[in-house]
Amino acid sequence: DTFAKLISRRANHEPLQYLTGLAYFRHLEIQVGPGVLVPRPESELLVDAVLTHIENLSEREGEISVVDLGAGSGALALAIATEAPKSRVIAVEKSPEAIEWLKKNVAAISENVRIVQSDVSDALVGIKCDIVIANPPYIPNAQELPRDVAEHEPSVALYGGVTGMEVPKLFIAAASRLLKSGGVLAIEHTEEQGAQIADQLSGDFVEISLHKDLTDRPRWTSAVKV
Repeated sequence: DTFAKLISRRANHEPLQYLTGLAYFRHLEIQVGPGVLVPRPESELLVDAVLTHIENLSEREGEISVVDLGAGSGALALAIATEAPKSRVIAVEKSPEAIEWLKKNVAAISENVRIVQSDVSDALVGIKCDIVIANPPYIPNAQELPRDVAEHEPSVALYGGVTGMEVPKLFIAAASRLLKSGGVLAIEHTEEQGAQIADQLSGDFVEISLHKDLTDRPRWTSAVKV
């Protein structure tokens, strides 16, 4: 029966969110399943900071454009679209499996998110925006992960290359191309990568700041485009 199947899947270390089909992110119920990364609560603080920035900007400028690179399920993009109604959000995702979940969530939660299926490297050519948010794959290829993550969540959304920095570098280059002068990037990374991220940002970005997550670990960085 169904219950026995769920027990069997959980015994096989399948994420609980895949079994229920839902992950909770801020005030949202996000539909998830095989092929898309489960949104992490650590990302909520990044969203908080971006919402504060949007509030400050919109007092002066009205509508604010936000691009979410590697949007996955759409949790971050949809949190911003629903909590900052004056924002115009574009969610960029290349994985065909993740795109299906992204479409479901946008249809269910907010049509105020435009979906673009593209690699970040050539996404949105000619577009300039106020804010880029990014949760790139950043885990080094050889790093061991818990079984529920390593065996079930999509490796393309987890692993960032031999050092873990190869993919984040591509996301930073895309953000540099997309952002207006004075625009803000907020990017997630491992707690060990802060210095490497800052090094990669130097040149095109100023006001580079490392931020801690709910467990006091340095997990994301913000920077302002020159």
